[in-house]
Amino acid sequence: MLYHVRMDVRIPPDLDPAVRDALIAREKEYSQQLQRSGKWPHIWRIAGEYANYSVLDVADHDELHQILSNLPLFPYMDIQVTALARHPSKVD
Repeated sequence: MLYHVRMDVRIPPDLDPAVRDALIAREKEYSQQLQRSGKWPHIWRIAGEYANYSVLDVADHDELHQILSNLPLFPYMDIQVTALARHPSKVD
């Protein structure tokens, strides 16, 4: 199943800089692992924001929830999910 996901990151400005850097490093490692596995085939930064648009390709809603909730930055994110369906006019 494909999902379009918008993630807005809102790290508290008073978070210890070392904790912030460690979270961001873990986030990058985790997300790149998912990208290499094919679960996270697309990610785009939203210009001018600490946010991204992503497409995730997972088995079901539960797997999507597991992936998102395991993101190290999850506690600091606002996430919007849209399930995607194949468009009948798409050319293969």
